[in-house]
Amino acid sequence: MKRLKLVPETTNFDFFRYSRATLGGSIVAVLAALVLWLTVGLNFGIDFQGGTTIRTESTEAVDVGEYRDALQPLGLGDVAISEVFDPSFGPDENVAMIRIQAQEGQESVPADTVSEIETALQEVDPSVSFTSVESVGPKVSGELVETAFLAVGASLLAILIYIWLRFEWQFSVGAVAALFHDVILTIGIFSLLQIRFDLATIAALLTIVGYSINDTVVIFDRVRENLIKYKTKPLRDVMNLSVNETLARTVMTSGTTLIALIALLVLGGDVIRGFVFAITWGVIVGTYSSVYVAKNIVLLLGTKRDWSKPDKTGGNQFANVES
Repeated sequence: MKRLKLVPETTNFDFFRYSRATLGGSIVAVLAALVLWLTVGLNFGIDFQGGTTIRTESTEAVDVGEYRDALQPLGLGDVAISEVFDPSFGPDENVAMIRIQAQEGQESVPADTVSEIETALQEVDPSVSFTSVESVGPKVSGELVETAFLAVGASLLAILIYIWLRFEWQFSVGAVAALFHDVILTIGIFSLLQIRFDLATIAALLTIVGYSINDTVVIFDRVRENLIKYKTKPLRDVMNLSVNETLARTVMTSGTTLIALIALLVLGGDVIRGFVFAITWGVIVGTYSSVYVAKNIVLLLGTKRDWSKPDKTGGNQFANVES
């Protein structure tokens, strides 16, 4: 029985042939993303801008599209609508969450605007009622922004220490540089396309960090093994061999992940589209950075070779000598 092979078992691609061009391109892309972030800025969602969350309940099924069309003439700005699913809900309990950004010059959506929203929704579904109305002020949203970016920074610091302890400091620098590359490029694409940036996007960034470092560590482990096996082989050749040996795993893992993500991106709807787009983009740049950023930096810095363990040919150096 033949197995599906996306990549041949043995490959000999020269991943470091254009190492200067790939690393230089990554540096330019990161600088461009930072410029976009500082000049254009991010399209912050309600979580980071402040606003009002309204919980609705209806005996009729929630139609997110109709709800959005009903609220559009009110000019409320960023409005996020999602249906709430719960096994405990009965057939006549249809719940939705409506999040509206803070209105200009106000802490939250005023009471008369809430009444207008309720009236507009009741024209679509007369059974709609508001069970709760909660507001997030600018101060709280500002704290969320600070906490979110601190969470990303703390995760990067923890990974730096982990890689440093498991490997050598050169590997740690390469791994964290690749993670910074992935996070900054993701923020840059969100700034360029002005996709809504909210807490779900922060969750996606943390997912990207975990996914990318996993791929990097797999290749680093193979590099460490091969550094012991091939003591006289140049570091560039050892790293090239290691990437080729793990290429099938990398392609299969990233490929199957992307299949699921693209399906969610196309069919998942507006509520999760930003989250799924961030992870999809992160898988692509994370796979790239594991080879063309992390490994290039380790190659530039060099690494200590392990001479304490016997060579893989030890003990059989006379195997081909005729008796």
